[in-house]
Amino acid sequence: MPEVAGVRVATAACGIKYKGRTDLCLIAFDAGSTIAGVLTRSKTASAPVEWCRAQLPRGRVRAIVVNSGNANAFTGKAGSASVDRIVAATARRLGCRLGDVFVASTGVIGEALPDGLVVDGLAGLADGLQPAQWKAAADAIMTTDTFPKGASRLTEIGGKPVTLCGIAKGSGMIAPDMATMLAFVATDARLPAGVLQSLLKKSADRSFNSITVDGDTSTSDTLMLAASGKAKHPKIETASDSRLASFKAALDGLLCDLAQQVVRDGEGASKFVTITVTGAASPNAARRIGLAIGNSPLVKTAIAGEDPNWGRVVMAVGKSGERADRDRLAIRIGGVAVAEAGEVVPGYDEAPVGAHMKGSEIDIHVDVGIGRGKARVWTCDLTHGYISINADYRS
Repeated sequence: MPEVAGVRVATAACGIKYKGRTDLCLIAFDAGSTIAGVLTRSKTASAPVEWCRAQLPRGRVRAIVVNSGNANAFTGKAGSASVDRIVAATARRLGCRLGDVFVASTGVIGEALPDGLVVDGLAGLADGLQPAQWKAAADAIMTTDTFPKGASRLTEIGGKPVTLCGIAKGSGMIAPDMATMLAFVATDARLPAGVLQSLLKKSADRSFNSITVDGDTSTSDTLMLAASGKAKHPKIETASDSRLASFKAALDGLLCDLAQQVVRDGEGASKFVTITVTGAASPNAARRIGLAIGNSPLVKTAIAGEDPNWGRVVMAVGKSGERADRDRLAIRIGGVAVAEAGEVVPGYDEAPVGAHMKGSEIDIHVDVGIGRGKARVWTCDLTHGYISINADYRS
């Protein structure tokens, strides 16, 4: 992943939970950088999320500090005090305002964050900041992830080159309700915070809000997009500026890339599932139907067992709460017509569908026969590995 002008990264091993690996990441931005973000809607949001929610309206950033191994969630006043100490230590090291520092934590819920370890770790990070250390950053924010997640795009605004780089973490407790788990994207574009926020919200809906692993929304979900302003493109003042077309496409592609990496790394997952819904009352209705299918334990376990039990898809459509015409419902699995006009296809041969289910990439297409709304969501299967990982998570 390439360097983003005006952005530097450093990581450290603090021993918050994990031994022998990095668990702290500092992403530093040059003065004048802008930021946007979308955060979990959980009513038990973590202390770092609440801090970020309060600072985002200012739209300025100099640092993002992320620790893994402890979520600093459901930790009361002590959790807020930990955030205050981490923010103050970072601001001192970088010589910036407290409100220019953003924080994120991921890991076990309900345990006090040993923020002294974080503050001690920050002491040397400012001196070790270097550009393009994205792999190291992605490594440092992992919890149950089995691989680091990163993506980059080279694009343009007004004919001038622009770079985007992003990292993410997530493997379990993955369900949309803003964006999912932790993801941080940096660009050298020169864009006001309001423009960034508009672009990010729409792109999040098409990416992180369209994935699910287990239907559980985290207390800590955070997605941030920061712009250093170092690119030499023409001045942009509104998100509707036509010169942003390529940048929008690049941002969408990058976030979809990261979101799909999260699903592919779903805890215990063995199959990556694409669910396309058409014929819905609206795009949002189509997405909700797709997520009802993707979140169904019965659908997910059937996929894990390589059982082409399409009746479970019918069930999930019906429970979604969205309009669907039972007598016009059509289902295709692996491109094979399974049901049409509300019933099984005459002469349906299950063999090719069964063969498709044995693969690692599963495609399900459902048309609900109501309107023109369409959406695509991504999920994974549900295996015993998910139980094993989460049963032993705190040990």
